[in-house]
Amino acid sequence: MINDRQGNPLSGATAEAANRFDAAVEAFNIYRGDPVALLDEAVALAPDFAMAHLMKAWAFALATEPEAALAARGIVDGARRLPLAEREAGHAAALDALLSGEWTAAGLALDHHLMRHPRDLLALQAGHLIDFFRADARNLRNRIARALPAWTPSVPGYPIVLGMYAFGLEETGDYARSEATGREAVDRQPLDCWAHHAVAHVMEMQGRAADGIGWMRTREPHWSGDGNFFKVHNWWHEALFHIEVDAPQAALALFDDEIRKDASSVAVDLVDASALLWRLHSAGHDVGDRFDEVASAWDAHADGALYPFNDWHAAMAYLGAGREADVERLLGRCRESAVGASEVAGWTRTTGLPLIEGFRAFARGDYVDAVETLHRGRIIANSFGGSHAQRDVIDWTLTEAAIRAGMRETAEALANERLAVRPHSPVNRSFLARAHTGGADGGSGTHVGTRGRALAQAS
Repeated sequence: MINDRQGNPLSGATAEAANRFDAAVEAFNIYRGDPVALLDEAVALAPDFAMAHLMKAWAFALATEPEAALAARGIVDGARRLPLAEREAGHAAALDALLSGEWTAAGLALDHHLMRHPRDLLALQAGHLIDFFRADARNLRNRIARALPAWTPSVPGYPIVLGMYAFGLEETGDYARSEATGREAVDRQPLDCWAHHAVAHVMEMQGRAADGIGWMRTREPHWSGDGNFFKVHNWWHEALFHIEVDAPQAALALFDDEIRKDASSVAVDLVDASALLWRLHSAGHDVGDRFDEVASAWDAHADGALYPFNDWHAAMAYLGAGREADVERLLGRCRESAVGASEVAGWTRTTGLPLIEGFRAFARGDYVDAVETLHRGRIIANSFGGSHAQRDVIDWTLTEAAIRAGMRETAEALANERLAVRPHSPVNRSFLARAHTGGADGGSGTHVGTRGRALAQAS
């Protein structure tokens, strides 16, 4: 039996096809190159190579894009016609759950799978991304911690496992260990942009913006090269650091020159574009017509059914572009899918809809309504979607809405909450100063919509 580089058997493979598979796994690990093309080559060499088919399905399923998910379903169905060994059947079962909208079931399936196959690097990374997409901070750390004793520095892929562990440590607030682990990971594998971004997250969460800019610039050649699938997200992190040091024009320059340079239509890139523009726009900075292009790119993905985190970010772009009719269309599709029984339907019902409605209220100038909706919505926001840094746009918008609504006590409380975590943040200090003055410095406007005025007067 032919094995992969970590010693896992590969049924149906030839030696040459296994080499292509290992190269695809490495490309997937560092988000660099084209793993799908390598997998196609492996399948051409060995049509019954089950893991090559299943890895391609993972690449599509984890894209969080409707067409890609449909393609993944077809690949899994085809792979099931092959003789599957126990490891391969475990991957197929997890994929079945994920493609049915049951992300937690998919994560649990990989939990058990990895207890039997702790050196299955593809399963580790797929499970880690599932934990990320469903905001399970604890398992982002623990999934890797459970497997880590089976790894040593001599096992190929060890730095990648360290990089994933660094991110899990950061999301659970263990910042010192996260930074040390992430730095070790990039020392061992400089191209590991996931480990690099784990360290960037530590600096973001600690309010170390100047350190963050230095970290990004010093290591830029390692994470920003052509063919790096993850470079847009790392550019987004650098842009956040510039916002934090009150350099919005530098953030906009990164948006134009890097984040949207290639007008990517990839959903994860569009999430970053929407969130960055929303932060700048809601802080009172002129973003011109940049929302228009991002909103148009979202049209291919915002289906209100596959992944509500994406739908919420599409709504940000639609609102920024003044396309409220498309927000209403998206809300209608979300309401239709929310009646389903899947986990994704539940996410849409309990979190996606309130977030879109709250951001719509903010865009309309109904700031009191936005405060009420987002204050409820943020409590359940950790049920799915991204990192703490990504979800911070909820609290950012909530705090800004309270200031604009003239809700001084609420605004001060929210600003103090932010400062308790990052006491040296200029952004958070500005929130508190404007909360004290009721936004009187004119930084972000004070218009309150019709419903907001009525509620404010009633209170």
